[in-house]
Amino acid sequence: MKQRYLFFLVFVLSLLEGCQSGTKEEKILSVTIEPQRYFLENIVEDRYKINVIVPVGASPETYEPTPAMMVKLAKSAIYFKVGFLGFENAWAESLVKNNPDVKVVNCSEGIDLIYGEHHHVSGKPDVEDEHALLPDPHVWLSPKAARVFVENMYRGFITYDSQQKEFYQENFLELTKKITQTDSTITRLLADISSRSFVIYHPALSYFARDYGLKQYSIEVDGKNPSPAQMKALIDIARKEDIRVVFVQQGFDTKNATVIANEIGGKVYVINPLAYEWDKELIRIAHILAGKEE
Repeated sequence: MKQRYLFFLVFVLSLLEGCQSGTKEEKILSVTIEPQRYFLENIVEDRYKINVIVPVGASPETYEPTPAMMVKLAKSAIYFKVGFLGFENAWAESLVKNNPDVKVVNCSEGIDLIYGEHHHVSGKPDVEDEHALLPDPHVWLSPKAARVFVENMYRGFITYDSQQKEFYQENFLELTKKITQTDSTITRLLADISSRSFVIYHPALSYFARDYGLKQYSIEVDGKNPSPAQMKALIDIARKEDIRVVFVQQGFDTKNATVIANEIGGKVYVINPLAYEWDKELIRIAHILAGKEE
């Protein structure tokens, strides 16, 4: 009922907007999160208005689009979904049914996905494990995966606007150079670090860890705060592996992270996996792991 009511509101709002005379229709592209806006703006520059569904400060894993946001989405030429974030698949399916002219691009297509929120097993999921059936959605947080991610965005876009392909292709190639440079910088920073493990509140750096030979330990357990026994076990692991870095995503409670950091003689660092300046934030994370935070 809630979803049906929402789409009724979207329909009414669309009619009202359509009745307004003298307005020039904008060319709109929609993305789910800010890092995608960074990628897309590097390709199209200011030739399109880019609509970001998840507002700054909101969690893409729990966010539900408002009726007004769904109207903007319905007016978009293309919707670039990350792939497996919270609301995306359900809303994308409804979007296609109600707005068949909106092209939907899955930016995660072709990426070697990691399955399971906490298991992080690369390759085929174990069908007996309910967590392993869900791919980890945080693919944009590794430059190696981001190359595929961005190519999906470019290829999806160019099928819509191919008249100025040379302009967009040149920008796309420049963007891939930036991604390669980011990858090289991170590889250099992480080459000789003292510990290749870290603790993080929510396991968002799975692809980053896999692609740079690191080990991620999550404070969260199945999306919930850990029990005292689980906290102790994590502290024991951190001491054994000489971990000194504890990451907490912006907007998350730092209490448990602070307890762990104090017990292991480490430090809590607040990071923003949804930062618009995607490359700067990933390089900052690498600096922290290398003990060279600027």
